[in-house]
Amino acid sequence: MKMRATSMIPMLLMWMFFFLLVCPLGGSSEANYLIGTGSYDITGPAADVNMMGYANSDQTASGIHFRLRARAFIVGDPNDNGSRVVFVNLDACMASQLVTIKVLERLQSRYGGLYNEKNVAISGIHTHAGPGGYLQYIVYIVTSLGFVRQSFDVIVDGIEQSIIQAHNNLHPGNIYINTGELLDAGVNRSPSAYLNNPPDEQAQYKYNVDKDMTLLKFVDAKWGPIGSFSWFATHGTSMSRTNRLISGDNKGAAARFMEDWYSQKSGVSPTSESSESIKTDYNVSSLHQYRRRSSMAPSMDESLCKILASHKSTGGKFSERLISVSSRVRGSMGNGDKPQFVAAFCQSNCGDVSPNVLGAFCIDTGLPCDFNHSTCNGKNEMCYGRGPGYPDEFASTRIIGEKQFEKAIDLFNGASEQLSGKIDYRHVYLDFSNLEVNLPPAAPGDSESVVKTCPAAMGFAFAAGTTDGPGAFDFKQGDNNGNPFWKLVRDVLRTPTKEQIDCQKPKPILLDTGEMSLPYPWAPSILPIQILRIGQLVILTVPGEFTTMAGRRLREAVKETFLAGENGGSGNDIHVVIAGLTNTYSQYITTFEEYQIQRYEGASTLYGPHTLSAYIQEFKKLASAMVNGSNVDQGPTPPDLLDQQISLLAPVVVDMTPVGVNFGDVKEDVPKNASYKKEEIVEVTFWSSCPRNDLMTEGTFSLVEFLQPNGDWSPTYDDDDFCLRFNWTRPASLSPYSYATIQWEIPQAATPGVYRIRHFNAAKSLSGSLKHFTGTSSAFVVN
Repeated sequence: MKMRATSMIPMLLMWMFFFLLVCPLGGSSEANYLIGTGSYDITGPAADVNMMGYANSDQTASGIHFRLRARAFIVGDPNDNGSRVVFVNLDACMASQLVTIKVLERLQSRYGGLYNEKNVAISGIHTHAGPGGYLQYIVYIVTSLGFVRQSFDVIVDGIEQSIIQAHNNLHPGNIYINTGELLDAGVNRSPSAYLNNPPDEQAQYKYNVDKDMTLLKFVDAKWGPIGSFSWFATHGTSMSRTNRLISGDNKGAAARFMEDWYSQKSGVSPTSESSESIKTDYNVSSLHQYRRRSSMAPSMDESLCKILASHKSTGGKFSERLISVSSRVRGSMGNGDKPQFVAAFCQSNCGDVSPNVLGAFCIDTGLPCDFNHSTCNGKNEMCYGRGPGYPDEFASTRIIGEKQFEKAIDLFNGASEQLSGKIDYRHVYLDFSNLEVNLPPAAPGDSESVVKTCPAAMGFAFAAGTTDGPGAFDFKQGDNNGNPFWKLVRDVLRTPTKEQIDCQKPKPILLDTGEMSLPYPWAPSILPIQILRIGQLVILTVPGEFTTMAGRRLREAVKETFLAGENGGSGNDIHVVIAGLTNTYSQYITTFEEYQIQRYEGASTLYGPHTLSAYIQEFKKLASAMVNGSNVDQGPTPPDLLDQQISLLAPVVVDMTPVGVNFGDVKEDVPKNASYKKEEIVEVTFWSSCPRNDLMTEGTFSLVEFLQPNGDWSPTYDDDDFCLRFNWTRPASLSPYSYATIQWEIPQAATPGVYRIRHFNAAKSLSGSLKHFTGTSSAFVVN
């Protein structure tokens, strides 16, 4: 067979790009590490449970925007079985000490000492749209009516399963690192506090938030790319404090977009598109659709009426739970033994970084909020930040997610610096309620001064909230005095001692949580800090939210320690990233100067004005120990409070339907012979049951199915898709009746043809038994 040279050249170029995508330039082709990735569903109860993040008692879950996942990587030394690190990224508000304790217990039982507190890091993306109740300290579970075992269990199970997958997927491979600037995905929500940092320090930086994203590209020696993990600082608050759908917010969205993008690209023959289009020609709204298109669509003629007439709503039917799992779109996309591609968008020093990039405005006047206090006519309740899709929070979530996803693609495709060198880790527990800190001399000739951290306490500005989610009453940010009335209310719970007041100055104490222990501790005192090292990458895991400048100081101090201890070397030899909200949660960490201003972040810096100095001191000790090859004392053990937890959330008693109605019956169907255009919304309501009965882990409550030419219905969209929303409601708070309304915003890339919407759930009887059911809508046409 002969081919012309002119026709061969484009094909050769396309194959060359595909080869480079799988085997990037730079570094040795030999595998430096064992690498493995894993991912598992951690979507919690989609009804009745308060969402974690905004502390808004009215914000209870009532459905799903898209599902939450735990995504893990393991990196090991092929020549040393014990030299491994594990990093798990959670689509959750933050890590929990109790979750970490129980995961480590399970890993100990399964793997012995291979994975332990020293080399396992569990980090949250800080979505404010996930079910709460999974932390162990009282202040973090008040609005969720205490501990929610269902929220806790699904997260622990999902983390364990993601690590098991990563462990089973371990193969020789390489890791590539890349860093780049991402603009317009975050703004400083407390600029007045940032401006209190030394002017010469501010002058070292172009922006008042960090704009760099750092990405790891995992390349299996056999299978090619199997994952990417990136760190970038921006809050998970694109979804507002009134949203009631479970969502991974902007970082969860970015992860879904990138995983679908890679599945799309890896499933395309490199001869079918130009190399340039493979690299850059994508559309977020079409990513989920590409691999599910039928090569044939039903013709759009009068025969469609007959087709629609033959596919009326089925009525509810009892079914097996397995049908929901097997119907998942991505669950049916296995590719032999090849590991699933995992993309994680991890959190960093996001303390003062908001994704609401248009700024903060008064909702009554439309004018900018007060600069120093974020108030409108003295009231904080009217001041809200606006996302790029304002007033549509779903659009804002998508846009900020897209920006992170697009930058990740650039870094992924351009990654050429290969990680090489040893794997190492150090970990210690510290009592931050009384930690001695040596401060450097304030001026030449001065001696060091010794200060201490304080028992945890929250200031008045904590109750003011932020421009991402304002508080209530007459609290305001930037308050160094407090209010006599609220001090009286505070004293009913606990009157802070003079020593505590002096230690926390200038913070006026609203809640003295570190000294409140009934019925069990209100706030943590013992915290973990940890360093993971993979070659020239150093990951600092921190149990809270560092502000921009606080994070910069910590990174620089640790980097200097490594460079000084490793005989100098180029500053470019070490990449230092902060993994925020990791292993447990202890709120915020500001600089000393920002703390003086007492905006929300300063008021939420629990352990007093010297908290950051304590972190820097102790991380430098860990870094020195790592450089010197010395061990560190593990310190005091944090408490396991599982047996002391109190839950006031009422159980699901029974689900019912009216006489003559079955679970899964359609309550409100699509119109007869309905026809929809792209970007229109299809809406169907089913008689349903409480989604707390079965979380449908690794399954789906909602499904869009496409009619194939052979008459089979194939799954096209499910709970994991950004365009499909599962809304659950009751007609009254104590009613045993409930409805599931499924909304599908039709993507531009949807294949014209015939579709239907399907619902899965499980109903609870008075005896406590569960019956799974399903129902489908009438068919409709998409043009």
